Amino acid sequence: MTTTLEHVNVTVRDPDKTAGMLCKLFDWQVRWEGSSIHGGRTIHVGTPDQYIAVYSMPDSRSSKQISYEQVGGLNHLGIQVTNLDATEQRVLTAGFKTFSHADYEPGRRFYFRDHDNIEFEILSYAGDHS
Repeated sequence: MTTTLEHVNVTVRDPDKTAGMLCKLFDWQVRWEGSSIHGGRTIHVGTPDQYIAVYSMPDSRSSKQISYEQVGGLNHLGIQVTNLDATEQRVLTAGFKTFSHADYEPGRRFYFRDHDNIEFEILSYAGDHS
């Protein structure tokens, strides 16, 4: 049996803002958008095979809970890129701060948090470490 991860669904304050950020940073496309459960709105953004569903309820609120300390919490989304340095420049240009840079076997990575405090791990397994 072959399985793949098709999507993840995260709650955000403004799905248009988050979808726009993801398209700009990673050259992704909006695959679908529309009404969703609980009177909310969702935008599917990603590639033809995988995507992130960015969802908001009519009255989305922020949470003060730390995901790493909450059972069932979303700790981060890992995005694999071919050019880590160019992607980091896009993230910095978009106004986000990067942190936890590391070289490790078999690649390199950094992290950033978006405007909804969602943590992203950006990683590259490119042999040239670029």
